[in-house]
Amino acid sequence: MKLRMPEMPPATLLAALEGYNLLPAIVFLPTRRRCDQAATEAALTRRDPDDSRRQARRDFMRGFVEQYAEVRGHRHWDTIIRGGVASHHAGHIPAWKLVIEKLMSAGLLDAIFATATVAAGVDFPARSVVLTGADARTASGWRPLSASELQQMTGRAGRRGKDNVGFVVAAPGPHQDPERIAQLLKAPPDSLVSQFRATYTTLLNLLDAYGSFTSVREIAERSFAYRDFAWQIAQLERSRDESEQKIQSALNETGCDLPISVVLGLERLVGIRARLQEAKPQTRAEVFHRWVNDVVKPGRVVGVGRAGRRLVMVTEKRDGSVRGLREDGSTASFPQERIGRVYAPVYRLREEDIERAFEEIRKRGKELTLTEPRLRDADAEETDALKIIDDSIENLLPPNANKKRCTEVIWDLHTTAEDFERASRRIEALREEVWTPFEQRAKVLAGFGYLDFQSQKVTERGRWLADLHIDRPLLVGEALENGLFNSLEPKQLAGIMAALTADEDRDYGELELDDNVVTSLARFEDIGFKVSAEEWKHGLEPAPELNFSAAGAAVRWAGGTDWSQVVRETRAEEGDLFRMFSRTGEALLQIAGLRRSHPAAANMSAVVAEMVLREPIR
Repeated sequence: MKLRMPEMPPATLLAALEGYNLLPAIVFLPTRRRCDQAATEAALTRRDPDDSRRQARRDFMRGFVEQYAEVRGHRHWDTIIRGGVASHHAGHIPAWKLVIEKLMSAGLLDAIFATATVAAGVDFPARSVVLTGADARTASGWRPLSASELQQMTGRAGRRGKDNVGFVVAAPGPHQDPERIAQLLKAPPDSLVSQFRATYTTLLNLLDAYGSFTSVREIAERSFAYRDFAWQIAQLERSRDESEQKIQSALNETGCDLPISVVLGLERLVGIRARLQEAKPQTRAEVFHRWVNDVVKPGRVVGVGRAGRRLVMVTEKRDGSVRGLREDGSTASFPQERIGRVYAPVYRLREEDIERAFEEIRKRGKELTLTEPRLRDADAEETDALKIIDDSIENLLPPNANKKRCTEVIWDLHTTAEDFERASRRIEALREEVWTPFEQRAKVLAGFGYLDFQSQKVTERGRWLADLHIDRPLLVGEALENGLFNSLEPKQLAGIMAALTADEDRDYGELELDDNVVTSLARFEDIGFKVSAEEWKHGLEPAPELNFSAAGAAVRWAGGTDWSQVVRETRAEEGDLFRMFSRTGEALLQIAGLRRSHPAAANMSAVVAEMVLREPIR
């Protein structure tokens, strides 16, 4: 259970750890901001008494600056020198994180305050690891740590060659849950998650290499991403083969020279007969309600109540409920079961037509009333259908001397045939589940001419699109084909690519964009709308909207604004800016590779990539 205790002040925590000889330590905190605050608070309260260590840190960092000038004057510089502590998280630029890691590995820091993501990405063990909670903070709120995350975090405890044992400390805090931590430490590691996905470029490359959807499907089924499906399919295939062997053996033993398809055909017909028998209406009310469900639709007038005297124009029908307009213009809502009469004409839902409809029904209601079905008529229809199925069952067996014996064995094998069909249907359903996301993307690509769906061939356009390993390749591809890149200035192109590649929910400030950039973004949004409409049509979730704040930051950066000024103007975390500019530059380099298909756009992208990938972006 959670302890509901206040968080121990950072300096107090470090003092307690020092008293038990548990430093250096990695203290895991839930948010970036809290890591920075904790490091600052600890450095203000404590001072490393060892002058030689302070000087060693100062000398180390001065030497580091010669290679990585961007860390000079970092806002946490004095925190490290004075207190021998630091924060480490994704909000810092890579060079700063590197200097922290090297200082820790050199034994020049007493503590690092870090987020949980640090545990998976670096290797600087400490004597002890401090856990302040069993939850992690995400953009959408709190979530519990997984077993693998906690085990990676605690795995940093204990320095090779220095400590015989590492220590894990559960520190007091408002979100602390020692019981949950103990459970996670004993839990098996989480299953590995494959990064194989059904993407446009994956599909194009596989189809171009292997030549058919069948081959792509087989490769997808064998991928690690669908290992659970593969295991289930293998089990089901084994079960199906056993059923098939049992059927064949029984037919051979009785001398029935019949294909297995006869037994399976009987199972299907018997299944259809059973479903038809179950669906057969038993009462007049059941027949009436089925009929009402079929004939009631918007534009028809119905009579409500047993006598059906209150007229309502149906405007909507959903989930057994009906909404409509009464003769006085008021709205009505009622269950479908209350309908007593349905009239044949279907009217347009315009005011003048609705008034005419009520008038016509009042005058000619009797002759316009739809005839209700009778139970014996419905029963006769069902009986005829059942007779057809019974005749089909009878005709399955060829007339020969063994007909009686073969009939008996086929009926005896009915349950085995059911097992065979059930396994076959489940195998097909699993394979469809694997293939569906690829098929959906294939249809979208075919709609834009990047592949021929019928011939299962990648077109010339599709071959160059397959080389674009970027976010939203289809949107970029359509923009290239429509010449949108040809009219862009270098800074505009940087802004556009940043808006395309940045995370939708990440904020990079509210920098003003000039009219030309806004106009260009609007053109790309139009292309994005067309792509999204096609994706919706085939059941795909459209890509997120463009990030306009990223465009503003990239325009400034590509225009030559220095790093510190961009950080100040955007008020974004340095690490977030670094990643966004890196992804923007990488996307530009991808387009720069299209010199054969789109030479003008490729040349411009190469130039802009150099403008974006300047120091400290590497």
